[in-house]
Amino acid sequence: MLPYGRQSIDESDIEAVTEVLRGEFLTTGPAVAAFESELSRHTGGVPCVAVTSGTAALHVAYAAAGVGAGDEVVTSPLTFVATAATAALLGATVRFADVQPDTGNLDPGAAAALVTPRTKAVTAVDYAGHPADYDELRAVADSAGAVLIADSAHSLGAAYKDRPVGSLADLTTFSFFPTKTVTTAEGGAVAAADPACHARAARFRNHGLVREPGEQRDPGHGGWHQEVHAFGLNYRLPDVLCALGISQLRRLPRFSARRTELVARYDALLRDVPGLTTPARRAYVTPNWHLYPVRVHDGRRREVYDRMRAAGIGVQVNYIPAYWHPVFEDLGYRRGLCPEAESYYAEELSLPLFADLTDAQQDHVVETLTAILR
Repeated sequence: MLPYGRQSIDESDIEAVTEVLRGEFLTTGPAVAAFESELSRHTGGVPCVAVTSGTAALHVAYAAAGVGAGDEVVTSPLTFVATAATAALLGATVRFADVQPDTGNLDPGAAAALVTPRTKAVTAVDYAGHPADYDELRAVADSAGAVLIADSAHSLGAAYKDRPVGSLADLTTFSFFPTKTVTTAEGGAVAAADPACHARAARFRNHGLVREPGEQRDPGHGGWHQEVHAFGLNYRLPDVLCALGISQLRRLPRFSARRTELVARYDALLRDVPGLTTPARRAYVTPNWHLYPVRVHDGRRREVYDRMRAAGIGVQVNYIPAYWHPVFEDLGYRRGLCPEAESYYAEELSLPLFADLTDAQQDHVVETLTAILR
């Protein structure tokens, strides 16, 4: 089965991991700081905190922003459920705002209509690797005195108005799952420009431990002494995976260039296929495409999905609207809440896209899809 996404591993990755395995550290060691430093080169210098997954990154970001019981978080439903679930786990009420019908990104106008004095965060999702409209969303967040968060699990290496993803919001989260542009197997990170917010994120990912004597309430007991002032969790990304991440980040420009090339080929090859819409792109955005999401019209998405997979092409659907999940239904959310997101979901199909996808494989995808739709 040709997958919709897949990691790209070469000998340099294997050597980097092997070097750590032969060293003194498997978990928290020098590779963690080196990975965070390397990642910050791609966020415009914004410091980063490495964590165990993209989901952990969201949880850490919300915790660092002070999201808790009684707060509200405005976000998109067209995302993996973790974007909303991690806010709900902290006790917040999630307010789902509709998306732009062409990009699938959070609609600033829809978000603005939902902010209240209880809004603690506005969380955008860079759907498919296309950055959201951050200037407008910044205005929405500022009007509510809220934190602007970017769920940039899809968009590391992308830019909005010549500013890199990672520098566009107060907090930015990344994912390094194998289908993403770069991978640490499992892993994620939070970028935070504000030093206090960065410190809260770093502590939350390490049980909330306070080890600096000058910041402890009851210091002086010895070098072993540590305190927990606010609860955290063990979200530490180990050295062995950070070594893989460093190696991968060094090839990010190459990965991005190949994805861009493949997207341009898809655009050209699928331009005149009936019953199909290819992804939109804003003129002021430089995407780093994680997905190639087409929209299949005339109610044929399920048919096309089934026939493509029967042909050995592992297309995917991204995503079930988050509030359709039973856990949110049980909280009172109802279908019909965000019509544009539901319409997008009803037609969306992600075609294979990854750095090692060959032109011949891509041609086969296009030929099979075209034959089905014609």
